[in-house]
Amino acid sequence: MSDSTPARPPRHRGIYLLPNLFTTGAMFAGYYAIVASTGGRYADAAIAVFVAAVLDGMDGRVARMTGTQSEFGVQYDSLSDLVSFGLAPSLVLYNWSLVALREFGPVWGKIGWASAFIYAACAALRLARFNTQVGVVDKRYFQGLASPAAAAVAMSFVWAMDKFQVDGAELCFITPVLAVVLGLLMVSRFRYYSFKSLPMGDRDRVPFLWVAVGVLVLVPFFIDPPRMLFVTSVIYLLSGPVVTVWGRATRRRARGVVP
Repeated sequence: MSDSTPARPPRHRGIYLLPNLFTTGAMFAGYYAIVASTGGRYADAAIAVFVAAVLDGMDGRVARMTGTQSEFGVQYDSLSDLVSFGLAPSLVLYNWSLVALREFGPVWGKIGWASAFIYAACAALRLARFNTQVGVVDKRYFQGLASPAAAAVAMSFVWAMDKFQVDGAELCFITPVLAVVLGLLMVSRFRYYSFKSLPMGDRDRVPFLWVAVGVLVLVPFFIDPPRMLFVTSVIYLLSGPVVTVWGRATRRRARGVVP
């Protein structure tokens, strides 16, 4: 006697396209940031990098929700991050400010593009290290400043200065320091909170208090996005060294009181 229950049709493999479309969108936004910066539209370039960050945060979530994680998606996402949060911010910084160093001589010109390259190279190293440490390190923390966070600091700085009509050429001696510091923080061993273990309610429902807090936090961002993004990203940037040093000091004191 045959089973009358109809067989479940095989899941269409085309759904794997969905998370990769978000990844492609993030890479497109990063590429557009480069193009916009070459045309002198620095605010548009900065906004495009933030759009890339939003899309980058969605592709992994969509893949988990739809059960379409794949090794291809992991590698493709990493390459997209290199474009959006490595090459794009470094070239935006160069076109916006660092290129002005050429006016002070060939040596200063080389310092300009070298600092931009250091940023891009450190972003690549950061992504490579992250890929090799998946499943090994504590998921609650990032080792080194994540490349999207570094891009947020750099692009919020550009966006804020552009809003207040501060020419990047006027900051050409500050921007190299910013680029190099961000690059070194990406490959550092400072621990940054990853926000992957935020407390949630039952069945992944967010408590009402979190909704209220989220509204209060978002309002200032809508009032003055570039300034608030810059302040928030700088606070997060400083949190890594502070948390790391504080943790080491606490462990040393704990060892000292143990008989």
